[in-house]
Amino acid sequence: MTRQTDFKTRLRAGLWTVNPGLVQILGICPLLAVTTTLVNGLGLGIATLFVLTFSNMLVSATRHFIRPEIRIPMYVLIISSLVTCIELLFYAWFPGLGRTLGIFLPLIVTNCAIVARAEVYASKNPVGASIMDGFSMGAGFALLLCALGAFRELIGYGTIFSGFDMLFGGEPSPGIVLVDGGFLLAILPPGAFIGLALAIAAKNAIDRRRRVPHKGSTGVRVDAP
Repeated sequence: MTRQTDFKTRLRAGLWTVNPGLVQILGICPLLAVTTTLVNGLGLGIATLFVLTFSNMLVSATRHFIRPEIRIPMYVLIISSLVTCIELLFYAWFPGLGRTLGIFLPLIVTNCAIVARAEVYASKNPVGASIMDGFSMGAGFALLLCALGAFRELIGYGTIFSGFDMLFGGEPSPGIVLVDGGFLLAILPPGAFIGLALAIAAKNAIDRRRRVPHKGSTGVRVDAP
């Protein structure tokens, strides 16, 4: 398998096949708590992507030097160091977004998806493959955060892209107003659970549909690649 093919396989796995949020249901506390807008989801998604990619890289690079009995504390030490760096970067360059995300930036340390990838994959594979795995899983998690944030913002506020000034500066931006008002439930905790449940249901429905044989076939059921 070539490096390009392997990257495509890992990316597909992270975005769809074993997406941390949709399939493994890991790290859903920040996923549900901060996704009231697209910008919030994007901010936390970028932070998680950064931490997942570099923690995988560092765990893989040091896997031969870490004793098995202390591996989990060492993984947490590596992850917490990276989270501290990303938190300082957010408060330096995106202070508004950092304040909005609040406690959920440092809580990336406890994200089960990051520790799981360090233990399951990075500790057993070379650096290059671990970087690809971290990036693909982080991208899948970030994409889900953005999709859920956009859905809840659209239904709850009737807007999209509100608060983009927290990323690019300038005057406070109301975003694009599509509907005058919204449905309050979407931006409350029950709305987060409903949104995630709909996303999981949609994925499962698509997977089932792809496994159904096409018309005119021999009738043999073949799973999609």
